[in-house]
Amino acid sequence: MNFWGLLLKCAGWKVDIEVPYRSKCVICVAPHTSNWDFIAGLLAYRSVGRKASFLMKEFWFFFPLKYLLKALGGIPVKTDSSNSLTSLIIQDFQSRNKLNLAVTPEGSRSAVEKWRTGFLTISYKANVPIQLGVIDFKNKEVLIKKEYKPSGDYDIDLKNIRLYYSKFANAAKYPEKFIP
Repeated sequence: MNFWGLLLKCAGWKVDIEVPYRSKCVICVAPHTSNWDFIAGLLAYRSVGRKASFLMKEFWFFFPLKYLLKALGGIPVKTDSSNSLTSLIIQDFQSRNKLNLAVTPEGSRSAVEKWRTGFLTISYKANVPIQLGVIDFKNKEVLIKKEYKPSGDYDIDLKNIRLYYSKFANAAKYPEKFIP
């Protein structure tokens, strides 16, 4: 067991990642209702020897924290930028040999009805699969058991993905903030 797994085990968490390792993929993570989701997900993915990148507001990338965040896979995001973040991420997928990118489709820790679709666009245009990750606070478990190959139809794909997450409605740290 590595350092990451030891931390999780000491906190009473389990990890169940059944999907194959891919050199490139989008990891859709839901529910996302707390900053603790990030910690649990990071530790779980690292505990099985995998590294994922993640998007975070550029605000957090200040000295000296920026070095830690970048070492952990952080990609700073300018919230006031006119550049398309999705286009930049697609370029990253095309230029790198390896990139596992964890994204939260809710885009917020607050309750949201409309999920963002950037992760689908990235998957379509970068031609990478989507692995569906769950941070289950109720059972103290991080799951990635399903890989989803998008059809190219946003409505169908988003409906299927939300349907998958609907069975985890009570898994969130704050279930009242999760709307599958």
